Order: sequence, then structure tokens, then C-alpha cells
Amino acid sequence: MREREERFHVETEVSDDAVCVRVVGVVDIATVAMFRAALWAAPSRPELRVDLSGVRLLSATGVRTLVAARLWVRAQGGELVLVDPPPVVERVLYATGLRRIIPVIGAAPERVLAAA
Repeated sequence: MREREERFHVETEVSDDAVCVRVVGVVDIATVAMFRAALWAAPSRPELRVDLSGVRLLSATGVRTLVAARLWVRAQGGELVLVDPPPVVERVLYATGLRRIIPVIGAAPERVLAAA
């Protein structure tokens, strides 16, 4: 498990109007606590962007964390936005219906069609 955790990491960038949390690796039961902690530690801004471009797998625990984060950010008057999910994550977002409730930006049209 230690090896898996070392391959997973989160980087946070803060600007005046947004916070971007960049996730790299596998988001699953072994890493979701670190993912959740990074989201909840992000300073309050009008927009919380979660850059998924480096995510290789998004499990059900990751999906639940994104749903909870959306509710938490909205309660603070902000918006959660997902950025550039790879095709494997796009398929999860479509299959769970998450793509309908959380805005997704940065995905190329051909990748969106391939994921559907």
C-alpha cells in the first residue's frame, strides 16, 4: 500500500478567483483520504477546480468524494469544476451521471464522444 500512496499526489494552486487541485495517480480506497483532505484544505474561492488529467483510475470512493466536495463548495457559495479528465475517468463520470451535475472543462470533443 505504501508504494501506491507514493505514486499518488495532490498539488494545490491558489489564485484570486479560483483554487486548482491537481490530482495525479489512482483515486481509490487507499488514497481517497489524501484526496479528500486536499479538497477540504483548499482555501475558499468562488471556484474549486479539480484537475483530473493525471488520474489513472477514479473509483467509487473518489466519485463519492467529488459529490461531497460539490455539496460542500456550493454550501460556501462556490462552484466545483472538473478539468481535463482522461478517457477512463470520463467514462466513470458519464456512467455515474456525475458529468451532468458537475461542470467539466478542457476535454477535447473527440475524447468526450469516445467516452460516451
